[in-house]
Amino acid sequence: MIDVSTIHNPEDLDHAFAIRRAVFVDEQCVSPEDEYDEFEGSSTHFLARLNGQPVGTARWRRTSKGIKLERFAVLAQARHNGVGKALVQAVLTDVFNQQPEPIESIYLHAQLTAMPLYTQFGFLPVGPQFDECGIQHTKMVLPSKRMLSESEVPKR
Repeated sequence: MIDVSTIHNPEDLDHAFAIRRAVFVDEQCVSPEDEYDEFEGSSTHFLARLNGQPVGTARWRRTSKGIKLERFAVLAQARHNGVGKALVQAVLTDVFNQQPEPIESIYLHAQLTAMPLYTQFGFLPVGPQFDECGIQHTKMVLPSKRMLSESEVPKR
C-alpha cells in the first residue's frame, strides 16, 4: 500500500532528505550543495511510504514564475510500484487545495526519463532541453491549470 503525506515533523523530513541523498547525491552524483538549498524551509515537503517504509519524497514551492514542483525522488528498490504517480497526485492535490484560482503557472524541471510520468498528469514540455547538475532536463508546464482526477490518471 502507498501512503503519501505532507511532512510536519523533523523525523519525516530526515527520511525525505535521506531519500534525496540516496537518489540524487549517491545514485545520480549530484553534489550535496546543489541538492539541498535555501528553499528547504519555505517548501511544502511530502513523504511516500510503501507498506509503511519511507521510499519517496517531493516538494513544491511558490516562485516568481508560479508554483514549482520539484525534488521528486523514489528509492531504486521501490520504483515501478506507482510511488512516483502517487507523489505527483498528492502534490497536485495539495497545491490545488491551498491555492486560490487561478493559479498563474504550475511547472517543473523534469529529468528526461521522468517525462512520461508527468505527461500522464497533463504536463507538456516547453522549450529546449537543458543541463541541471549534469543531468538533462526539460521544463514542463501544466497548461490547463487543473489536475486530473484519480479516475483520469492512466493506469499502468
